[in-house]
Amino acid sequence: MHDLIIIGAGPAGLTAALYAGRFRLNTLILEKMACGGQIILSATIENYPGFPGGIFSAELIEKFKRQIEELGIKIENKEVLEIKQTAGGFQVKTHDRLLETKAVIIAIGARPRTLGVKGENKFVGRGVSYCGTCDAPLFKEKDIVVIGGGDRAIEETIFLSGYAKKVNLVHRRAAFRASNILLERAKNNPKINFILDSVVEEILGQDKVEAVKIKDLKRGSLSEFPCQGVFIFAGIKPNTDFLKNFLDMDEEGFIITDEQMKTSKEAIFACGDCRKKSLYQVITACSEGAVAADSANKYLLNR
Repeated sequence: MHDLIIIGAGPAGLTAALYAGRFRLNTLILEKMACGGQIILSATIENYPGFPGGIFSAELIEKFKRQIEELGIKIENKEVLEIKQTAGGFQVKTHDRLLETKAVIIAIGARPRTLGVKGENKFVGRGVSYCGTCDAPLFKEKDIVVIGGGDRAIEETIFLSGYAKKVNLVHRRAAFRASNILLERAKNNPKINFILDSVVEEILGQDKVEAVKIKDLKRGSLSEFPCQGVFIFAGIKPNTDFLKNFLDMDEEGFIITDEQMKTSKEAIFACGDCRKKSLYQVITACSEGAVAADSANKYLLNR
């Protein structure tokens, strides 16, 4: 039986593993995809302390991995399907194994939220994307539309402007949630055009994206805007579907914890983007991962 199983190998899960390893807990990480979580959707991270000028996201995650590997902690590529409470702790079910553990840290992160507008699903991979870093080279010298108003939307807009002919940023409000330094950079970029107080109501085309239908929220008017690509950054949705009716969550599926990262079930902790909180950033994910591991260690010591 493991002392601790960590589900998810993003910044929160990897930091939790780093602290768990230093506590000498028998720890296993389970990750269904690649290490890094949402951070690998962005090419660089500029606001992580200790790296003036920024650092490539993949390089930062590689440094995290190297630290936990030095402690002998393994990462297995397995998707967790279910967690069940047992007399001695918990049973974690994957496609091919049943694993026993005394405590669990859930760091499963989140995924991009879809808009839910007509044409979105039809054109995924044919002009609709949720990752500028992944798909920007496909839109060289083309007109594209970006939807969103947070840090990630502005970061990706700036990145996409290095490839596209023109980037048109559509935001439902006149004010942005993004940091001022990013907004200043975007507003000073001649290739970026702002379309504010507006929403995309439909994505149009035959075999690929050809235009979007935009509604002006102040006037109520509709207009078609020609483009060859649509990048959507409308927030995140936690990967917590398999935990429904097992842990307390809010209406959007984010796990509710206290300041010690304790969930509604004893010996289960949660951290990172799957947790309900006010700021979704790498630095907060790492902090929460450290707290979750400390709480797990204290629970195991008192068990």
